[in-house]
Amino acid sequence: MPKCKTKSSVKKRFKITATGKVLAGPGKKRHNLSARSQKAKRTNRGSQTLTEMDARTVKQWTPYGLS
Repeated sequence: MPKCKTKSSVKKRFKITATGKVLAGPGKKRHNLSARSQKAKRTNRGSQTLTEMDARTVKQWTPYGLS
């Protein structure tokens, strides 16, 4: 039986917590930051938990989990 492939981009962009939630960094932080308010940039720090449907999709992309 062949092994399932893991999407390499998922390994770099997401993290799975011990309880099974998926953490992701927020978008829109790379360029054109002068167009965003200071409050928007401040709330975009850190990581955010994905919704249940998005987390299910990310977990399908990593059949063996993330290390």
